[in-house]
This record gives sequence, structure tokens and C-alpha cells, in this order.
Amino acid sequence: MNRTNTVLPNCVSTTDHIRSKVTTRVVKSVWQHYTPTPEVMCLLEQFRQMLNDCIRIGLAENMTSMKSLSLKAYHPLGKYDVYSQYRLTAISAATGILRNYRKAKRDGRQVKGPYAHRLWLTTCYGFKVRDGELMLPLRAREHITIPLSTHVQETVESFTVRSVTLTEDRVSLTYAQDVEEIKPDGFVGIDCNLDNVTTAASDGTVTFLDLSEATQVKRVYREVHSHFKRNDVRIRRRISGKYGRKQRDKVQQILHRASRQIVEDAKAKRYGIVMEKLTGIRKLYRKGNGQGRNYRARMNSWSYAELQRQIEYKARWLGLPVIPVPPRGTSSRCSICDHKMKAEENRMLRCPSCGYVVDRDVNAAKNILAKGALRFGAVAPAFEAMVQEPACAVLLKVDAGELAKAGLPPT
Repeated sequence: MNRTNTVLPNCVSTTDHIRSKVTTRVVKSVWQHYTPTPEVMCLLEQFRQMLNDCIRIGLAENMTSMKSLSLKAYHPLGKYDVYSQYRLTAISAATGILRNYRKAKRDGRQVKGPYAHRLWLTTCYGFKVRDGELMLPLRAREHITIPLSTHVQETVESFTVRSVTLTEDRVSLTYAQDVEEIKPDGFVGIDCNLDNVTTAASDGTVTFLDLSEATQVKRVYREVHSHFKRNDVRIRRRISGKYGRKQRDKVQQILHRASRQIVEDAKAKRYGIVMEKLTGIRKLYRKGNGQGRNYRARMNSWSYAELQRQIEYKARWLGLPVIPVPPRGTSSRCSICDHKMKAEENRMLRCPSCGYVVDRDVNAAKNILAKGALRFGAVAPAFEAMVQEPACAVLLKVDAGELAKAGLPPT
């Protein structure tokens, strides 16, 4: 099974002779399954040991910078019979693990000391992709050869492969391109919910995408997992991992279809994408918060981050700007006059100030759109400029109540 995933944007600027153009370095990856040889397994094990040695040294010396860890760990790693480039990538990976560990400790979370259990390897030096094969250096004048599938070859043939990651059963190739960022003609605000995604565009279009199938898939697998009866923890863990992979693959396909439709619609209209910067969601549904077990399970299975990740990397790959905005007040404030909304039946909201009645998801999407438009240049439908200008200047979200009393349509 092959698929493309992940993106990490890295902005760079280039200037031509006429005008300044902003290009973005966008990264994707494509992976495939493979059958590891004994040489590959030995290399993965040595990389895991080097990674754990670096983590031990970093914890003992209280280091989190790559430079200080390199000075302390590079020469001790010489006992391993591998190319020196693998020492550098092991030090780099250990630096990231140590930084995350220190951050978790500063936040007051109870975390165990970091330790690499899984076999994996990543490198950005010395490898070659040639004649449909991946060649990894093992020792001087020795290489490991991994045949690539047709899909992987066709995907990376027009790009430069930046790095390679190996695990026990799959190989992942990361490739990049420089994309010129499009100057948007408008924006589309995206409100992510548990069972649906609602979008509101600058031209007034509102779209609903149903994600209830993903919620149903997760409910079924939670039910299956609750019936595990084996006393052996290792067997339960293995079976749970198998069902977890099945669930993840099904849900990602559902999210892939939704994110692709959103990005394709935005590309056709040359619209930028505005999304909420959602953080701290899991803290709301912890055990002991006075919520039911089933409710917490449903909310903690919400794949909001995965959906936003897919939308972001697909949009950036096409040159569409992605704008994060704070989520505060998007669902509770009126998208017309910014007054506190009152809840009614069937997920409807009513504004006591201007009388605006709207679905809560549509209201949130419009508020997200407004935040992005106000931050990066206001974009509004053309008919708003044709309304007769009142005696004094009208401020949206301030004078909408007076407009409603005068019989003018809300914007």
C-alpha cells in the first residue's frame, strides 16, 4: 500500500529582476512496504542503540542543543561500525526527543524518561535513488539496496529526495519543491467539528462535509477493543495494534477525501485557507472532569489535528496560504455584530442584539473567515459596496443592530 502524506513548510524568499516573489519550500513524503534483510535489521538496531546512547548522554549532561550534544556524543558513537553520517542523524533525532522531554517536564506533565524501543533509522546523507532502487551506504564501498515500487518511482522522479526513513516494514522517502505562494482573491474559513466540517467563503458560499462515517468507524473499533479477554498483555497489545492500524487507515481515507475537496475548491477560486489554531483540546476531556466515559471516548477520538494537517500540506503544495487564527469566541459570538449568541433548538443560535439566526457551525465558519480576512486584508462580496452609504461610517460587528432595525440585509 502506498500513499503520500506529511508536509513541513519552510519559507524562503527569491527576488527576480522585476518584482519580489515569495516562494515556499514544501515537503512531502511517500512510503511503501518492503522486506528487510539481515543487514538492514542490523543497521536499524545499531541506530537505535546510538540514539539511546545520545539520550543517556543528553540527560546526564542536561543538554538540549544539537551543538553541545554533538561535542559530547559524536566520538563515543565511534564504537559502532556504521558510517559517520548515521551518528549525525542519531544526534539530531536525540536532540528533538530531549527537547520534547524537557518541554513536557516544564509543563508539569508526568512523563517517563525517553527511550527508543522501536527499530527505525532516518538519514539525509549518502543515499541514492537510481534505476528504481534505493541505495543506502552501509560501510566503505558497501550499500544496502531496496527496490522501489512503481508508484514511489513515479512520485519522486520529478523531485529531489531530501531524506529517507526506514522501519522494520516500510521505507519512506521525503521530497520537496519550491512553490510560489499565490496572492489570494479571497479566503475560506474552516470550522472543524466531530461529525462534520463547515466552510464559509468570501463569496458567501457555505459548504457542509459529513464526517460521521469516521466517528462511526471509531465507535465500532472501541466496541471491539472492549471485548478483549486475553490475560496475556503482549497478545492484547499486538491485537490492539492490528485493529488500531485498520481504524487509522479507514479514518485517514475519509479525511483525505474531505480535505482534498476543500483544497480543490479553494484552488479553483484562488482562495486562502483560514483555520482555527486548536490547542489544549484533550485537557477538556480528561478523566475526573465530571463527564461520562462514552462522551470522553468520543471527544478524545476526534481527529481534528489530522484533518488540519492534511488540509495544510495539500494547500501549501499548491501555493495556497494557510492562516491560523485563535478560536476564542468563534462559536459563541455573532458573526454580524459580535454580540453573545443564545442557543436554540437544532444547533441554531440567535443574536439578542441584531436578531440574526444561524446554525452554530456556519456562524463559527464565518467568524473564522472574518478573523483571517481582517488580519490579511478584508475581502467582502461586491454587493456590500452597493448598499447606500449611511450618514456616518458603519462598522461591521458594531452597527449591525442599527442596520437590522433599518431593514437593511445583514452582511
